[in-house]
Amino acid sequence: MTDANKEKLFTVFTGTVWQAELIKGLLDANNIPCAIMDETIGAITSSYAGTESNVLVVVNEEEKEKALEIIKENTKKE
Repeated sequence: MTDANKEKLFTVFTGTVWQAELIKGLLDANNIPCAIMDETIGAITSSYAGTESNVLVVVNEEEKEKALEIIKENTKKE
């Protein structure tokens, strides 16, 4: 993902650093370019806020539907 496409990014996941890394790995394995945003801020502020759910996984807008479907299929609670 390049900086030129930043205005066309879509958030497909928000959670902890650990969760975001898992989602990124899942999307990478399915050939969907993605990036983790706010990782540093989320990791630094988590100890002060009592949470670390400020981390986003973003994809290019044209990949959002495919990414959301893959995430949904792989995070079903049974």
